[in-house]
Amino acid sequence: MTGKLVFKDGTELSGASFGFPVSSAGEIVFSTGMVGYPESLTDPSFAGQIVVFTYPIIGNYGVPDISKLESNTIHVSGLVVSTYNPTPSHWDSKQTLSEWLNDAKIPALEIKDTRFLAQKIREQGVMSGKIVIKKDIPFVDSEKINLVNKVSTKKVMTIGSGSKKIVVIDCGVKETIIRCLLKRDTTIHIVPWDFDLFHSNLKFDAIVISNGPGDPKMVDITIETITKALKKNIPIFGICLGNQILALASGGDTYKLKFGHRSQNQPCLLEGSKRCYLTTQNHGFAVGTIPKGFQPWFTNANDGTNEGIIHKTKPFMSVQFHPEASAGPTDTEWLFDYFLKRVK
Repeated sequence: MTGKLVFKDGTELSGASFGFPVSSAGEIVFSTGMVGYPESLTDPSFAGQIVVFTYPIIGNYGVPDISKLESNTIHVSGLVVSTYNPTPSHWDSKQTLSEWLNDAKIPALEIKDTRFLAQKIREQGVMSGKIVIKKDIPFVDSEKINLVNKVSTKKVMTIGSGSKKIVVIDCGVKETIIRCLLKRDTTIHIVPWDFDLFHSNLKFDAIVISNGPGDPKMVDITIETITKALKKNIPIFGICLGNQILALASGGDTYKLKFGHRSQNQPCLLEGSKRCYLTTQNHGFAVGTIPKGFQPWFTNANDGTNEGIIHKTKPFMSVQFHPEASAGPTDTEWLFDYFLKRVK
């Protein structure tokens, strides 16, 4: 079966279908990671997006048990690869990528010239698109949808029995963030993005704002919650979308990147040093205005964009990249320890 990838500007490319035979619309983006397609597909930050993987062969090590990934479902709207490998070889593989996509009802196309797709997005920026198989559908504008509301938990969950009690505001949290916190003597309260934290009975020592999809300005209730937490001097650590939310809550501003950062090889410079860390990233927005009282913490060595902010005197900090990695380099996992040392 064949299908086609259609950009809103009219560009069309045909390809062989290896996912579920259904049409789907979203924002077309590209990711340059060499590995980690199971983790990427289950990352809630990819919600609402049709992802083009630029690495030439995808599917060659199959799909592991879902419990080892970043959530319990695939979040992308569609997938495009150059070459799909239907015969994976890996000791931990439970099924093929095609079987997994079909079970989750996610469409996927094999389009050979993914280099052209990446170049087009880099030159023109991300744009709305759709995968069309059998039946045509309209385009969607992901920027007008509160994607965080779609992926956030609907109830409060408590995990662990450690001495430090951490609230994780779930804007689309990756499971590896939870795993990294749990192995550091914590009790974690996972709450919805719109949870009324300061009118609840939860007892906590600090707040972690998770990663998530879409425009940070859409999650107004989370921003209001963090504004209140700042006034109470509660320690705060933001990750990815959490970096943008902390900036907005503190009086800063954010903007949309032309084509975003989606890879496992983004170099980030630690401000005030010559140290550079390789990081995993997945975001389309960035902090543009550093809020008063804060200073840049990390900076992207490729394009100079902000990769983190930290308050000059108080325990408020955030990073744009993923210190938990998965998949990717674990260079910056020390940031969890750095934050928790500042939690009383």
